[in-house]
Amino acid sequence: MADINIKLVKSLIGSTKQQIATANALGLRKIGDQSSQPDNAATRGKINKVQHLIKTAPADQGGASQ
Repeated sequence: MADINIKLVKSLIGSTKQQIATANALGLRKIGDQSSQPDNAATRGKINKVQHLIKTAPADQGGASQ
């Protein structure tokens, strides 16, 4: 399964408690924090909740495969 890279680009100040909790669940606490999460329905739902605060990109699949 592929991963998604997520980066927090806007401040959480002024966001609702649910949006702050969602960003924290994604591993994003301060501006500039980055996280790599699995690409599944749960992660997509979290991204949708805070889409105005983050930037997403597919994770690079470079490297040796086994």
